[in-house]
Amino acid sequence: MKTARLLAGAAALAVAASLSACGGSDDKGDGSGKGDKGRTTIDVWLMRDSVSEDFQKEFEKDFEAKHPTIDAKIQIQEWNGIGQKITAALASNDAPDVIEVGNTQVAQYAASGGVKDLSDKVEELGGSDWIPGLAEPGKVDGKQFGIPYYAANRVVIYRTDLFEKAGIKEVPTTREEWLAATKKLNTGKQQGIYLPGQNWYTLAGMIWDEGGDLAVQEGETWKGALDTPEALAGMDFYKELQALGKGPKDSDEAEPPQVGVVAKGDVAQVIAVPGGAKLIEEENPELKGKLGFFPIPGKTADKPGAVFTGGSDLIIPEAAGNPDEAYTFIKALAGDEWQKKLATAMSYVPNKKSLASVLASDPGASAMAKGATNGRATPNSPEWAAVEANNPIKEFMTQVLTGADPKKAGATATAAISKALGG
Repeated sequence: MKTARLLAGAAALAVAASLSACGGSDDKGDGSGKGDKGRTTIDVWLMRDSVSEDFQKEFEKDFEAKHPTIDAKIQIQEWNGIGQKITAALASNDAPDVIEVGNTQVAQYAASGGVKDLSDKVEELGGSDWIPGLAEPGKVDGKQFGIPYYAANRVVIYRTDLFEKAGIKEVPTTREEWLAATKKLNTGKQQGIYLPGQNWYTLAGMIWDEGGDLAVQEGETWKGALDTPEALAGMDFYKELQALGKGPKDSDEAEPPQVGVVAKGDVAQVIAVPGGAKLIEEENPELKGKLGFFPIPGKTADKPGAVFTGGSDLIIPEAAGNPDEAYTFIKALAGDEWQKKLATAMSYVPNKKSLASVLASDPGASAMAKGATNGRATPNSPEWAAVEANNPIKEFMTQVLTGADPKKAGATATAAISKALGG
């Protein structure tokens, strides 16, 4: 989920004009937003693959039956180019009533002033139970702009047969147990774990476990934080774990595609979203039934390791023509009944910690939900996209893994992150 900087001048107006046919709906054409039967029509933008066609139809039918005065028009949007499209919609006078946005992008959109503050709805929606990786990035300067929708995060996918062969009877629940098991599995041609050197989302979790962060806010200024003792401790653990395999030190999960590496059959563990297991089995059917899942272990057994939470929040634009009806829609889609159905239908993590048990019959999603209880998002700066554009975190990781002084490499990366964030 990539971001776009705020558009300006004619560029914003040009894109906004192109949205006039898909913004706030007006069936009668008189600006009332009322259809022929006196129903209020709301336009909703949901992203590709956030819901299946069957789920969408079932939800719309139920919602409109329970709210007969509202006609919900769900329009599926493509991720490619969505940042520019949303930015333009927020700057227009004809925005959709509800928009699904990437959880880490709420701060950017809120900075435009075009998103409604929904802080007064948090208690009613059960906000104290929201998973942190969705709730925290939806909150900017103490105000809740984004309502948690669904989440996904990485887990450890492991070879159950190789664990059994190595005499490992229980999956590890602490870092120390994880290292010990991985060392047993790292023999000869077999890799204890395949961990590319630039898997920075995984590193972020290890830094968070140490009490550090990628960047911190000081007043109104954001600054990099990879040279702190906490960040360096997280990198130190990453380096120790990465050495128990043959992952490249200068690339990420995509180069080479880690699914293909694991499918060759010589990797005991890999860090990925649970759906990666199906892709591995498709490339190597012999591994079907031999893949299991567990949350990334933390420093102690009572708490899983911190993980980056990807996913979406729901926002209401200031220019929405029907904000009350928009909230009614969000309340339903983000409510317990439909969160449970969405989680089971799409294998997503629901937006509340108390709903995780609905995934008990899905081993991969269940492990993901357990990890999500300690989920986090990238630093909540509107300028974070500028960091990811050139990503000095990756270079920092490669430098440390290839023998550079961690503190010096961390200081260089910290300065680059600060510059990208305007600090």
